[in-house]
Amino acid sequence: MPTSAIVNQKGGVGKSTTAVNLGASLATLGHSVLLVDIDPQGNTTSGLGIDKRSLERDIYSVLLAGLPLEQAILEGEIPGLSIVPATINLAGAEVELVPTLSRETHLRRALDAVRDRFEYVLIDCPPSLGLLTLNALAAADEVLIPVQAEYYALEGLSQLTTVVNRVRDALNPALRLRGVLVTMFDPRTRLATEVLDEVNAHFGSHVFRTQIPRNIRLSEAPSFGKPAVLFDARSRGAQAYLALAREMLGAA
Repeated sequence: MPTSAIVNQKGGVGKSTTAVNLGASLATLGHSVLLVDIDPQGNTTSGLGIDKRSLERDIYSVLLAGLPLEQAILEGEIPGLSIVPATINLAGAEVELVPTLSRETHLRRALDAVRDRFEYVLIDCPPSLGLLTLNALAAADEVLIPVQAEYYALEGLSQLTTVVNRVRDALNPALRLRGVLVTMFDPRTRLATEVLDEVNAHFGSHVFRTQIPRNIRLSEAPSFGKPAVLFDARSRGAQAYLALAREMLGAA
């Protein structure tokens, strides 16, 4: 089953929100999901209510200390949802990976041992195109790109698609674009609809039909360490991610 890298080198576009809530929605719909947090900020980790300061094992231990990935997996509150957490240890990993052998494929090799246990693997990437993101792209089957519905939404996406194509050519021939997800969407504003039109013009059928709205409950949920579907299942944000999960399952 697919491994999806959630990627955009711009920060604040909803990568971690998407990882947590799409993962939680897929699990709520009865599927086994592994979240892999490779962002040193660890927002996906804290978004599931995990205290990063108390962790002895994390994705850093896997990538740079040789810990089997299975030993770093924690169970989430929703049955079927698991996570390999990130901590501040990961902050130096970009530099530490440079001299290592096959530095772009550490994550792929680690994931290979557990991939068959999960129907979906979602990798939350840092807001950069460095070695951690390259590891995610080398390990993934597909790329999911969140794009915020505001000015400069498409800025940098040509660079990202160039990197994806280079990874496909050099490291991972099976890598494909799964879809572009418009986030923080407010259909009442002209700007949001213009951005959606622009994204559709650039990416066509690769744009998800589901848009993620600006939603207070979605913004509040991480501070309670819960996915929106647990925090307020009736909220527009929770319902949007459930719709996205259903759209992905329907396509599959």
